[in-house]
Amino acid sequence: MFKRSVLATMLLVAATPALAHTGHGSASGFIAGFSHPLGGLDHVLAMVSVGLFAALLGGQALWALPASFVGMMLVGRVLGLTGIEVPAVELGIALSIVVLGAIVTWGRQWPIQAAVALVGVFAVFHGYAHGAEIPVESDAVLYSLGFALATAMLHSAGIVAGLLTLGHISIMRLAGAAVTMTGLVIAVV
Repeated sequence: MFKRSVLATMLLVAATPALAHTGHGSASGFIAGFSHPLGGLDHVLAMVSVGLFAALLGGQALWALPASFVGMMLVGRVLGLTGIEVPAVELGIALSIVVLGAIVTWGRQWPIQAAVALVGVFAVFHGYAHGAEIPVESDAVLYSLGFALATAMLHSAGIVAGLLTLGHISIMRLAGAAVTMTGLVIAVV
């Protein structure tokens, strides 16, 4: 276990910052929108963690958490697209990784309304980053459809992984801890 922890820590320290945010290249259309959340470790970790969180809660959370995230992410997209300033976007994204990873690590039950609200707040930051990345000449609707679909797929991957590991809660807790540690590295970098 110690060797795995050391290896995980070394890999996290060696991680480079995600380049899924504004100022890192152009994008347009459905494919660019679809690839945007997949191109940044920060987005992938947060979105898969939402799925893990949903799997931990089970029942209604399996659809409510992903639906809240995608819906509020689209609200954040509008803010980014229209240039309405959202403060501390990168910090909010990093915090989403740390907090969601910690929630998965602790493995405690949450009231569904609180869980939906929490992931919704974090989704605004992710959506803002997506919306601010949409170039003027691109089709914002297709781009948004692309990143919404990719996000839903990442949530689904987290749900499947979570449901498969429910019988082995230590695996899920270890995954949550790894997500939290990575989020801390991303916040510092």
